[in-house]
Amino acid sequence: MPNEPAQSEIYTLTRCFKQAQERTDREFGIIKSDLTALRLQVGNFDQKVSNLGSKVDELAGAVRGLSEQVDRHQAQIVQLLTALVGKSPAAS
Repeated sequence: MPNEPAQSEIYTLTRCFKQAQERTDREFGIIKSDLTALRLQVGNFDQKVSNLGSKVDELAGAVRGLSEQVDRHQAQIVQLLTALVGKSPAAS
């Protein structure tokens, strides 16, 4: 009979340990699942950032082209205005 309280305590401790282990396994599974989802999101984000970089490069090229056009048009306007300076409005 002296073993009965010790066996009862061992049984209780074993049950508590198994419950804690099951809870830890579940929580680890949740964390692992969340980590997998996070990795996918980071991968998607990385891909979007890479695509954004190429789009920014395209936009920068378009802005440079537009700037060159504006410069050419301004030069043409200056040439036309220079040609008109000193002419009589009635002469045209």
